[in-house]
Amino acid sequence: MINSPELRKKCAQELLSAIDRAGKMAAFVGLDGFVDEIIHMVDSRQSAKSFTRIPTITKLAERIGAAANKSANIEMVTKMTKLGGNGPIMANALSSFGIKVTYVGALGYPNLHPVFQEFARRADVHSICEAAHTDALEFEDGKLMLGKMTQLNDVNWANIKANYGEAKFADKFNKCALVGFVNWTMIPYMSEIWEAMQKELCPKLTGPRRKMFFDLADPEKRSAKEIARALKLMKGFEKHFDCILGLNEKEGFEIAEVLGLDMKDHSAEGIAALAVEIQKQVKINTVVIHPVAFAAAASKDDAQVVKGPFCAKPMISTGAGDHFNSGFCLGKMLGFDNAMSLMTGVTTSGYYVRTAKSPNMKELSGMLTKWPKE
Repeated sequence: MINSPELRKKCAQELLSAIDRAGKMAAFVGLDGFVDEIIHMVDSRQSAKSFTRIPTITKLAERIGAAANKSANIEMVTKMTKLGGNGPIMANALSSFGIKVTYVGALGYPNLHPVFQEFARRADVHSICEAAHTDALEFEDGKLMLGKMTQLNDVNWANIKANYGEAKFADKFNKCALVGFVNWTMIPYMSEIWEAMQKELCPKLTGPRRKMFFDLADPEKRSAKEIARALKLMKGFEKHFDCILGLNEKEGFEIAEVLGLDMKDHSAEGIAALAVEIQKQVKINTVVIHPVAFAAAASKDDAQVVKGPFCAKPMISTGAGDHFNSGFCLGKMLGFDNAMSLMTGVTTSGYYVRTAKSPNMKELSGMLTKWPKE
C-alpha cells in the first residue's frame, strides 16, 4: 500500500498543470436522480435545539430490537437536503474540476427539483422524469440509505429518446472523453438501456477509444443472474471503450460471489487481489475497489493500492464513494496511471467528507500538498 510524499507532490503538480486541459474535456453521465435528506437519529433530547444523536447503526438496531412486540417512537432530524443519486453527485463533482458535463436523468419533470438548480448552472442538465428520494441515516460507523424509487421505473430507453432525444444522446455518447452510466441496481431498465446502446449506438461510433465508467451501486437485492448479465454487458462495451468498474468493499465481495471467486480477505492485499481477479473474469480495462481507508485498482498490467486520508468523524459520508469515482475518473481522463488515479480519487473523497463540498483542481492539489493528519 502506497501513499508517499513524493507521490502526493507529483500528483499535485500534475493536477495544477492540467487545469486548462481538463477544462476542454467533456463528460456524459446519467441516469438516476435523488433528493437526499441527510438525517441524524435522536437518542435523547435536551431542548428544542439540542439533542444527543444515536451514534452507531448497532445502537439503532438495539433500539429497534427492543421495540419488538411493543412499539417505539424514534425521532429523525434532517441536517441537510441536497442533490442525490450516484450520477448527479459524481457529475456535480466532475463539473467542479472544470470538466464540461452533460447530465441526463431523473431530476424532476417537467421542471427540475430545486435541489438540482445549482447543478444545472454548472452543467448541461436534462431531466426525463421525476426524481427519487432517499432518507440517508448517517452514523459514526456507516449509513443506512432508505430509498423511495418507483420514479426510476421511468428511466428507460423510450423515455430517454422521447424526453431528451436520440440524436443528442448519440452525439454525446460518441464525443465525450468520459461516458458514465451509474446506479444500475436501482434503475430496473438499465440493462435494457445498455443493450439498446450496444445495438443502436455502438456500431456507429467513430474516433479514438474513450473512457466508460460503471457503478452497480449495492447490487445485493438483485439476482446473481441479473448481475452476471450486467457484467457481460460491460464486457460488450469494452470493444469500443476503456471500461472502468467502480466498487466499494461490500460490492466487491458480492461480485466475487457471483463470479464464483472464493475470496474473503479484507486486508489491503486481499482487496488488491480481489480487484485483479474481477478484472480478469469480467475482461474490462480496469476494476477499482474503494474501502473507507484505502483503494485498489487493477488493470491488465498494473495493480496498485493507495492509502487514503481517513477521517474518523466526517462532516458528511453520503456521496463519498461518488466523489472517489469522480476523482479516479479525472485521473484516467488526464492519462494518469492507476496509482495517480487512485491518489486523485481518495483525495477527492477525503476533501468532500471533511467539507461537504466538491473540490476544484486547485483545492485538490492543495490537499495533496498539505496532507491531513487525520
